[in-house]
Amino acid sequence: MTSAQIIVLAMPVFLAAIALEVVVGLVRRRNTYNLADALSSLSTGLIFQLTGLFTKVFGIGLYTWAHEHLAWQQLPASALWVWITGLLLYDLCYYWLHRAGHRVAVLWAAHVVHHQSEEYNLSTALRQPGSGWLLGWLFYIPMALLGFPPLVFATVALIDLLYQFWVHTRQVGRLGWFDRWFCSPSNHSVHHAVNDRYLDKNYGGILMLWDRLFGTFAEEDDLEPIVYGTRQPLRSLNPLWANLEVYAALAHDSWHAQRWADKLRVWWMPPSWRPVDVAQQFPRPAFDLHRSHFAPALAPFQAGWAMVLFALALAASAVLLWRAPQLSDTTQLVLACAIVAMLWHIGRFCTPRAPAAR
Repeated sequence: MTSAQIIVLAMPVFLAAIALEVVVGLVRRRNTYNLADALSSLSTGLIFQLTGLFTKVFGIGLYTWAHEHLAWQQLPASALWVWITGLLLYDLCYYWLHRAGHRVAVLWAAHVVHHQSEEYNLSTALRQPGSGWLLGWLFYIPMALLGFPPLVFATVALIDLLYQFWVHTRQVGRLGWFDRWFCSPSNHSVHHAVNDRYLDKNYGGILMLWDRLFGTFAEEDDLEPIVYGTRQPLRSLNPLWANLEVYAALAHDSWHAQRWADKLRVWWMPPSWRPVDVAQQFPRPAFDLHRSHFAPALAPFQAGWAMVLFALALAASAVLLWRAPQLSDTTQLVLACAIVAMLWHIGRFCTPRAPAAR
């Protein structure tokens, strides 16, 4: 069974958990969902899964090649200690990828997708980038060089990813001792914050051990409510633009920078860095912690039609992901493009229209 097929089997569990979270939020009168925002997050999640059909060579493919040709040794996949150590090492590699994803602009261009939602709920967990495959694989090559088999790598990667689903909720509070050592809803909500005191903290996927060791841990403070999103907000429900906006901004700044060194530095400096000449010529709006949310409240007809379209896109994606091994690459590409076009239409349909000029 492929990892994509495992995700298909998990889809009903994800949707049931989201439905339960909505019900709990309504009962508690603490709803954390906006339908337009949730559909946008789920749409980027589907694009993430669809792109995975065509980018396996950058994940498991390159890992397998490195393991077969460059590994220092070949560790046995039958040994329990290999699996336990592999999961711990994967989580450490993920920590450094995650941290670099916040500190290196070209990596942030991919990871930003996961942070664009101004809500924090289980649909946010499924909001994943379609371009993480470009450079993310580099951070896991050390596991291949140490001899961890591809089967172990692929399995612990899926475990690490699936674990992080449940921590994206505001309906679960503090968990005492668990919060000290593990990624939890409280710890990970801090990671999604744009408040100064919380910014760029709590990168661990399963363990907070790495953040405590490397000085990036921050505890949630009841006196400072968390504000979610990004400091340069997306202001769009288009899942394609969500994946391209930071790449476009970096390309713009690189093109207009006068110094060649700056044209290159734009891509590797922290995301907030800009060449002085470009920042003066194209100033950005100042960061506003208390800005209004972009996602609109949908009218009943809009909500119903958007949900019907998304249900169709979800069903088509599930069929494609499940049947992909039996389909030609061309057929997969055509079907994936059709689904992405439908997701783009949903985002456009849900986007608030500017008032007509008089």
